[in-house]
Amino acid sequence: MHLLGAILAVLSAATFALTNATGRRGVITGTPAQGMVTSIPVGLLCFLAVAFVTGALAGLNRITASTLAALSAAGVIHFVIGRYCNFRASQAAGVNLTAPVMQLNAVVTLILAVVVLREPCTILQVAGSVLMVAGSLVTQRATQPSAEEKRGSAESFSPRVATGFFFASMAALMYGTSPVIIRQALYDAGPLGGVVGGLIAYAAATCAVALGLFIPSLRRNVMQVSRESARWFVYSGVFVAAAQGFLYSALAVAPIMLVVPLLQLSLVFRFLFAYLFNPHHELFGAVVVIGSVVSIVGACAVSINTDLVVGMLPLPPALATLLRAPL
Repeated sequence: MHLLGAILAVLSAATFALTNATGRRGVITGTPAQGMVTSIPVGLLCFLAVAFVTGALAGLNRITASTLAALSAAGVIHFVIGRYCNFRASQAAGVNLTAPVMQLNAVVTLILAVVVLREPCTILQVAGSVLMVAGSLVTQRATQPSAEEKRGSAESFSPRVATGFFFASMAALMYGTSPVIIRQALYDAGPLGGVVGGLIAYAAATCAVALGLFIPSLRRNVMQVSRESARWFVYSGVFVAAAQGFLYSALAVAPIMLVVPLLQLSLVFRFLFAYLFNPHHELFGAVVVIGSVVSIVGACAVSINTDLVVGMLPLPPALATLLRAPL
């Protein structure tokens, strides 16, 4: 089952990257609120279709009230608050620049695992957390295109770094919280249990968005969405539904410590899809790549079992003992 969980986690990483690229394309001309309101109902429809085809709907009668409440909370935290912050960050500073900051969700998950689940924390995991923060800080050096680049391209992208990094940090907080809730709610539920869990989470998020439309300013904003932006938001909604389906199913069959590090591969996929979909609206270059690589290394140190990492590396016994030491 762990192999299946690993495959599902890699598929989730790839489709998360794809939804970020398509969502970024949508907020070039649209707004984060439009992206959130458009993509969430699309995700619900996708989950309904998958649940109907696979027969997962039959599992709804096994959902307890506490599980229903937990999955609903995870849906609002992740799909509503987290996705809005994600869209705001992408609009302000682009995916490549903010992705390493959003990957800090692994640090949030680790902290919650220690505080809430009372899981042990080692020196290696703390070092990994420091590396992830360092990687996100390195990317801040790639903040502005040069004047020569601006003159050479009418479509050059000038990021709003402070706004982008703030909302990316908020997205990391939301995205780091939801896996702990999901894992507790869907423990040993199986892949189809993950589909049911995603369906419930999306339904709760859709209800929250529907209630939000009673706010006149939000309703006016959403009604002004252009056809071009709506098209990309729909694509984003489909891809993120697939990503969440893979993630929920992975968490239903494999431990967080296996799933979370594999999700860090989304940074690699994001560069590919950003280049394919948004070459004029992203920052590329050595600094961004270095920051992302440092973040990936840190995420793996945080998420992979410390004994496994230490056992694979030819480390002196004293250093191996230090890295295994609990805090």
